[in-house]
Amino acid sequence: MPADFPPWDRVYAFFRRWRDRGLVAEFHDRLRARVRMREGREAEPTAAVIDSQSVTADAVVGSDSRGFDGGKLINGRKRHLVVDTLGLLLGVMVTAADVGDRAAAQVLLQRVAEAHHRLELVWADGGYTGSLAGHCLTALALVLKIIKRSDGRRGFVVLPKRWIVERTNAWLMRTRRLARDYERGTTSAEAMVSWSMILLMTRRLARPHPRRA
Repeated sequence: MPADFPPWDRVYAFFRRWRDRGLVAEFHDRLRARVRMREGREAEPTAAVIDSQSVTADAVVGSDSRGFDGGKLINGRKRHLVVDTLGLLLGVMVTAADVGDRAAAQVLLQRVAEAHHRLELVWADGGYTGSLAGHCLTALALVLKIIKRSDGRRGFVVLPKRWIVERTNAWLMRTRRLARDYERGTTSAEAMVSWSMILLMTRRLARPHPRRA
């Protein structure tokens, strides 16, 4: 905690109050609209990208909200993100790490579609194949487009559109609080993700905007 801040428990009490009253989400959404308009975009997006990121959970995280991701070999939680084409957060849901991407995406995309009525298209990787695309089209009026590898290369490969959300994951990991999951509840974990993006967007808005020729 910075030296000029009050004691940590008082600061965290403000954070909980803002989280429970929806102020963190409101601050975040207003800043996102300003960043988008500054970049010459409409305030509300029409396209998005979805992905998940498993992170190790601290000892304070109980067994009711933690699990083991067999693919990533991580014991902890999973952050499911939906971002716009600038990499700005549209929705986040934190679950145990053993929750499947498709099951979480069904819930998260419904929340995002209800909050962003202009959204039409969502890109995803091969982990979201199956019945999810049909559900998105019929229930949410969203087109889910799966981006797959076009060759037999192994290891990390940068795929079109997918790099956008991967970059957002990298931005989040720069926040020390998000390097692991330290929150007892998933609501606080989700609010911490939004708070990290608030810091990123305020810094971006504070920088002088380059004039276009």
